Amino acid sequence: MTLQEILTSEIQKAVSKLFDISIDRVEFQSTKKDFEGDITMVVFPLVKVLKGNPVEIGTKIGEYLVENVAEVSRFNVVAGFLNLVIADEFYFNFFNGIKNNAQFGFVAPKEGEKAVMVEYSSPNTNKPLHLGHIRNNLLGYSVAEIIKASGKKVYKTQIINDRGIHICKSMLAWQKFGNGQTPASTGLKGDKLVGNFYVEFDKAYKAEINALMAEGKTEEEAKKQAPLILEAQQMLLDWENGKPEVIELWKTMNQWVYDGFEVTYKNLGVDFDSYYYESNTYLLGKDVVEDGLNRGVFFRKDDGSVWIDLTADGLDEKIVLRSDGTSVYMTQDIGTAIQRVKDYADVGGMVYTVGNEQDYHFKVLFLILKKLGYDWAQHLYHLSYGMVELPTGKMKSREGTVVDADDLMAEMTTTAQAISEELGKLDGYNDEEKASLYKTIGLGALKYYMLKVDPKKQMMFNPEESVDFNGNTGPFIQYTYARIQSILRKADFEYKNVSTSNGLEMHEKEKELIKQVQLFPDVIQSAADNHSPALIANYTYDLVKEFNSFYQNVSILGEDNMDKKIFRVQLSYVVGNTIKNAFGLLGINVPERM
Repeated sequence: MTLQEILTSEIQKAVSKLFDISIDRVEFQSTKKDFEGDITMVVFPLVKVLKGNPVEIGTKIGEYLVENVAEVSRFNVVAGFLNLVIADEFYFNFFNGIKNNAQFGFVAPKEGEKAVMVEYSSPNTNKPLHLGHIRNNLLGYSVAEIIKASGKKVYKTQIINDRGIHICKSMLAWQKFGNGQTPASTGLKGDKLVGNFYVEFDKAYKAEINALMAEGKTEEEAKKQAPLILEAQQMLLDWENGKPEVIELWKTMNQWVYDGFEVTYKNLGVDFDSYYYESNTYLLGKDVVEDGLNRGVFFRKDDGSVWIDLTADGLDEKIVLRSDGTSVYMTQDIGTAIQRVKDYADVGGMVYTVGNEQDYHFKVLFLILKKLGYDWAQHLYHLSYGMVELPTGKMKSREGTVVDADDLMAEMTTTAQAISEELGKLDGYNDEEKASLYKTIGLGALKYYMLKVDPKKQMMFNPEESVDFNGNTGPFIQYTYARIQSILRKADFEYKNVSTSNGLEMHEKEKELIKQVQLFPDVIQSAADNHSPALIANYTYDLVKEFNSFYQNVSILGEDNMDKKIFRVQLSYVVGNTIKNAFGLLGINVPERM
């Protein structure tokens, strides 16, 4: 039982015995720094029920707890707040119970529990992954790991947007300007090579538009009549009609991109259990629409198009099938969601990691799936996130001004190297160890900086600021972990399996550190419920601050009392393991030395 569960039960007994009244719940909060205490009961909610003075009520409950509950050693009352001091023995007992549990805070999935599918990344195959994709991938991967740690089975997936006019633009540009270039012949990653031709298309297309406008066409007319766009549209029709040479080129160039993406995913440290391709899913959902029409969920307009009326739900009318019988994105998304549950029968909910510009789309999608009667539709969540910007401003794919994901990761490694060398922290490392450490620090800085911000917020990413070795940054936390590993290496005595508590008086800094460790399971559950890696990130920073305060105020290896020394080394070990596990949920590695 947690401390709050123990105290709730005992306070309910106290109120029943002292005032002959039963209460359902007890409200707690952290004790304010100015007062003595480890946890505070808020007395005010009882005042209405007991119709008494809050100080008197708090004092009576406090006296009862000290007399009858071993965990409570003393108390003080300030206005309507009962501050309770918890006996050292409680913290020793808790600590001895978890110190050898390498997975403390993690919950194993229950038998028969429904799984959650988390979708993230979902790129287009006409350009490399960029800064926005990095935030998407890091959020999706981390949320998947957090949900898994909270006790659910998780499937990680993505849907790859591998069809459409944007793909044809790159294909056409390669045909016209590529001279047979391949990733092998150019030395470029396939996604970068294809992305370059997407930019080339846009340059040539703009030149054609300007030429037509010079002949007297309006800009709108020029955009529609430019030969390149007409050829791209014809190529899309040829693809849809299965023209062999177009399909072959499409397969070849998409494979170049997939191979490039895999390199980026591996370097970023994210993975997937399954892949869906829009070229396979774009026809899904049509049969569902027909069924929904028969059941009155959808209605047909005079032009033959099919819609759903969501005005009674505060939304509007939404088209789900065009008049010519072709699907829209909503149709595909309906069909894909249903297909996923067919593919993974144990899925009971889904998380879609998609930018906040699609907020309305997902409100409509989820509502339609509920109206179609799918029980799992009650457990759909849009992990909506804000745009990432750099100090230099917004990015534009067509103009080739995006911040490439690979380039950014390389830059982070270089920045970590420069700062590490300046600080002179790498004595005794060989070149291979240095290179590995630079990557660990650089990627850790990138990931932590991205994930410590609430997903819903738009954010500014500053690479140099993220690699600071002080403050709320990844490298600061990594450095603290490495410091703990140094302490453990220097501890030349058995400490892991020794039980120490009898007769020891706990230092205030030790108690505060244990109290912070105690929070980890609840933080995991809260982060899973809120789909927020930021809660894990900022918890870890608070834990590290608490450890550094402990480190600065309490002698560890220099302690003369062997029992105290063993306990403090054990405590350092547990904190280090908690940091490692928390950072693992964020997809961040921790170095043994720094």
